[in-house]
Amino acid sequence: MTTFAPRIAATALLAALAFGAQAQTREVTIAHQDMVVPWRYAQVTGEIEKSTGYKINFRKFAGGGDVIRAMASGQVQIGEAGSAPVASALSQGLPVELVWILDNINDAEAMVARNGSGVNSLADLKGKKIGVPFTSTTHFHTLVALEAAKVDPAQVKILNMRPPEIAAAWERGDIDATFVWDPVLSKVKASGKQIISSGQIAQQTGKATFDGIIANKAWAASNADFMVKFLSAIAKADASYTAGKAQWSVGSPQVKAVAQVTGATEADVPAAMALYRFVPPAEQASATWLGGGANGGAAQSLAATAAFLKTQGTIGNVLPDYSVGVNPAYAAKAVAAP
Repeated sequence: MTTFAPRIAATALLAALAFGAQAQTREVTIAHQDMVVPWRYAQVTGEIEKSTGYKINFRKFAGGGDVIRAMASGQVQIGEAGSAPVASALSQGLPVELVWILDNINDAEAMVARNGSGVNSLADLKGKKIGVPFTSTTHFHTLVALEAAKVDPAQVKILNMRPPEIAAAWERGDIDATFVWDPVLSKVKASGKQIISSGQIAQQTGKATFDGIIANKAWAASNADFMVKFLSAIAKADASYTAGKAQWSVGSPQVKAVAQVTGATEADVPAAMALYRFVPPAEQASATWLGGGANGGAAQSLAATAAFLKTQGTIGNVLPDYSVGVNPAYAAKAVAAP
């Protein structure tokens, strides 16, 4: 089980001092993962630095739980995390807020069984080993899928593995299945069978997942102009991809950049990106996602995720209203930015 609540109180002062220092120096550390998304191009080209005037320290992490821990310790001011880690962080009292929907995960995360494992359905997972990053969106959807299929999670050997560890365990034949995202997803699909995707689970259960951008509340408030320009740069990259997918092809600077940051092969990038849905800027601050208070889409998704994680013993507390950790203000201004 991934927990980080005890660290929060112990590091609160350190984190506050770190945020204050970086606000003065116009410097920020941004945690990212290996999701295959358009704004990787902005990372490589230096677009964020150019548009904001800040020094950007990019740090790559293997999973959302690692990002959350780094933010709890004050090492990171902004980070990428799936809806499950975000729900966990807010439930534990971490002073962060969701400020942008990086992507609607849709079919970009899937459960795949290794060829020869004997797993052809969710029911076949009984007694089998499945590798997932704990407190991640795929961990959440693994539990949701098992519940919907009436499979007791206690009858499945669910192992906590980061994506690189999943890839290694898959090659060794140590696990029978995994629920993961690209670039590892493409690798396991080559020698496995897809059992179900996050998009299918969302359709069947109504419990959707997403990846988001979270920020330390105090740091974001002190650097509001940066936040708006940063989110505008992400929106620009998303719009470029959505309007011109043909230009995001193998050999293009865009695809090369995505492969460089994520570790995916160029050949896998276009198909992997096509599995996500990137939310148009006009939708970001609406009630469909960040807006709407407690009834907003993101707040409702986080609440449902937290409630389910609590039933599984992953977290110990569920907030009465998750909109306290959702801030549409920066996204609303980013939409209007030129």
